[in-house]
Amino acid sequence: MPLPIHDQLLPYVTQLPERPAEAVTLVVIHCTELPDLATAREYGEKVLYDSGAGNSGHYYIDRDGATYRYVPGTRIAHHVRGRNAESIGIELVNSGRYPNWFDSRQQIMREPYTDAQITALRELLAVLRETFPNLRHIAGHEDLDTAMVPASDDASRHVSRKLDPGIQFPWNEVLEGSRLERLARR
Repeated sequence: MPLPIHDQLLPYVTQLPERPAEAVTLVVIHCTELPDLATAREYGEKVLYDSGAGNSGHYYIDRDGATYRYVPGTRIAHHVRGRNAESIGIELVNSGRYPNWFDSRQQIMREPYTDAQITALRELLAVLRETFPNLRHIAGHEDLDTAMVPASDDASRHVSRKLDPGIQFPWNEVLEGSRLERLARR
């Protein structure tokens, strides 16, 4: 049975620039770093730019494996610095460092990803490989956005702006059979 993908498009989706399917060459794996899908939706709906759009991945995978499309792959979503035009963002619901993202004492992402999430992710990647003919690469958000920021608890210390999907993410399992090449950290 094919992976059910539930369309729950963001209100501003028509404000996002369009692109041909051939423009997509990269999938970026994120985690929401929020407690649940409802909170991730609230964050995704926030308008942050003059264009009327906000930050969001294209797809969200909840802990039970349920998969949601917030932005069609032929639209450019704001999910990673400098690589949005060529990429699709997939967000896995995971608490990450929530709620103290930049506290230097809380920089380990401890929540494991569920088997249901990884199964759904692998199925989604297969669907995307069929849909986007030039899709060849995959990367973690942490691989592409390597900026450091002052720690919230001690401005003299710096922490990574992005750590997702983090040390709990099973890269070998996800890459196996995906026909995608992981991009090295910048």
